[in-house]
Amino acid sequence: MIGRIERRWTLTAGALCLGGIVLFVCLAGAALLAFDEPGSARDGALFDAYVWRVARFTLLQATLSTMLSIAFAIPVALALARQVDFPGRVWIIRLMALPLGLPALVAALGLIGIWGRQGVLNTGLVALGLDQPVSVYGLSGILVAHVFFNMPLAARLMLGGLERIPGEYWLAGANLGMRPLSIFRFIEWPAIRGLLPGIAGLIFMLCATSFTLVLTLGGGPAASTIEVAIYQALRFDFDPPRAIGLSLLQISVTATLLVVIRLMTPAVDDGHGGGRRVRRFDGRRGFGRVADGLVVALAVLFLVLPLGSVVASGLRSDLVRLASDPMVQRALLTSVVIALTSGLLCVLSAAVMIRARQVALSPRRPIMVQRGLAAGISASSSLVLLVPPVVLGAGWFLLLRPLGDVARFAPLLVILINALMALPFVYRVLEPAMATHAARTGRLAVSLGLGGWHRLRLIDWPGLRRPLMMALSFACALSLGDLGAVALFGSQDMVTLPWLLYSRMAGYRSTDAAGLALFLGLVCLVLTIAGTPRADADRRKNAAA
Repeated sequence: MIGRIERRWTLTAGALCLGGIVLFVCLAGAALLAFDEPGSARDGALFDAYVWRVARFTLLQATLSTMLSIAFAIPVALALARQVDFPGRVWIIRLMALPLGLPALVAALGLIGIWGRQGVLNTGLVALGLDQPVSVYGLSGILVAHVFFNMPLAARLMLGGLERIPGEYWLAGANLGMRPLSIFRFIEWPAIRGLLPGIAGLIFMLCATSFTLVLTLGGGPAASTIEVAIYQALRFDFDPPRAIGLSLLQISVTATLLVVIRLMTPAVDDGHGGGRRVRRFDGRRGFGRVADGLVVALAVLFLVLPLGSVVASGLRSDLVRLASDPMVQRALLTSVVIALTSGLLCVLSAAVMIRARQVALSPRRPIMVQRGLAAGISASSSLVLLVPPVVLGAGWFLLLRPLGDVARFAPLLVILINALMALPFVYRVLEPAMATHAARTGRLAVSLGLGGWHRLRLIDWPGLRRPLMMALSFACALSLGDLGAVALFGSQDMVTLPWLLYSRMAGYRSTDAAGLALFLGLVCLVLTIAGTPRADADRRKNAAA
C-alpha cells in the first residue's frame, strides 16, 4: 500500500488532468453553442440538402473503405500466417506498421505519384494507348488512400488472432486430412470472425473522421466528409451554427457506432490447448505456396510504391534550396517544438491518469467517488475521439476573440489540441504496460519503503522507460503530421511543415511539395526509430546481468 499523502496527491493529480480535459472540451462546445451574431442563420443549419449529401458521402466512403480494407487484409493475413518461413517475413510485418506512423500528407503525395494523372500507373496506361487515365481524386482516390492506411492495420490484427490459435488445432487438422477450404472454414474463419466487428468499427471510425486525406484527395465539394464540411464552415464561411450542427451529426454517428461495436463484439476466445508449439502443415508446397507468395508480393508492392515515389520525387527536388529556405527552417522548427511539447504533455497526462485510476481501484471496496474517477478516466480516453479538432479550435477561437489577436494564442491551442487528439492512442500504449509493471513491482516497492520520487527514479523509470519512449515517439509523430488543428490557425505568423506542404500542393508547386514531404517523412522516421526498443542493447544488458 502506498502512503496516504502520496495516494491523495496521485488522486488529486488524476482528477485535475481529467477536469482539465473536460473543461477544455466543454468550454469550446459552450462557446460554439452560445455564439449568436446577426446574419448567422441557426434555422435549417442542419437539415439542408448539402449537409445530408455530405453525411451520405461520409457514410458511403467509410463503408466502402472498411469493406475494401478488410477484403484485402484477409488473404494477406492468411498468407502470412501460413508461410512462417517466407523470406523477409519479419520485415514485411514491420513494413505494415509504417503507414500507421506516416503523416497523411506524405502518403497522399506518394499515392498521387503512383495513381495521379502524371503518375506511374497512368503513364503506363497512356503508353498502352488507353485514353481514360485513372483519377486519384474524388471517391476513388479517397478509397485508395484509406485502403493504403487501414489494410495493413487490419492484416496485422488478424495475423495476431491467427497466431494465437492453439497448435493442437493444426495437428488435428493435419491428422484429419483437411483441405484448405475446410481449414479456413473450421479453424481460421472462427478466429477472424471474432475480430471482425472490432476491426471494422475501428477502420470505419478512422475513415468517417478522416480529414487530411479527404481535404487533399477529395477534389471538390462533391467529395466532402462531415469533418471537411466543418472545417469549410469555420475557415471560409465562418458559420458556427452550421459547424455545430455538423459536429452534433458526426458525434451522434460515431457514438452510435461505438455502442454498436460494443454490442456486436463477442468475447475473445483464442481456443484451449496444452501449449503445444504451433506448427502448420498446410500451404507448404505447390499452388498454395505460390498463391500466398503472390498475395504477399502484391501487398508489399501496394505499400512500397507510394513510399518509393515520395523518396524518388523528394530526391529530384532542390533539397539544398529548400533546406536553406528561411520559411522551411521556421516551419520545421515550429513543427518539432509543437510536436515535442504536445507529446510530452500527452504522455505525462496519460501516465498520471493511469496511475490515478490504479490507485483509485486499489482498495477492495473503493468508495463511489473513486469509482467515478476511474470510470471518468477510462471514458475520457475514448470519448475524445468523438470531438473533431476543428470544433475545439473554433470554440476557443470564439472564446479568445474578445482578448484581441487570437494568433497570439495559436501555438498554445495547437499544442493542447494535438495532445488531446493523441491521448487515446497513448493511453492504449501505456495502460497495459503500467498495469503489468504495477503488478510486478508493487510489493517490492512497499517492502523497500520506496515512494514518490525515489520509487519513480529507482523502480518506475527503469521498468517503464521503453513504453514511455514508444508512447512519446508515437504522440510526437501524430502531432508532427497533423493538419487538423493547424488548418484553422495556419498563417504567415505560424507555419508548420504540414501546413507549408499543403500550401505548396494547393499552389501546384509539386516539386517543392515533394521535397517537403521527404523532410517530413524523415523527421517522423527519426521519431519512430528513437522510440523503438533496441533489442540488441537489451540482450547485452540481460546477458551481463
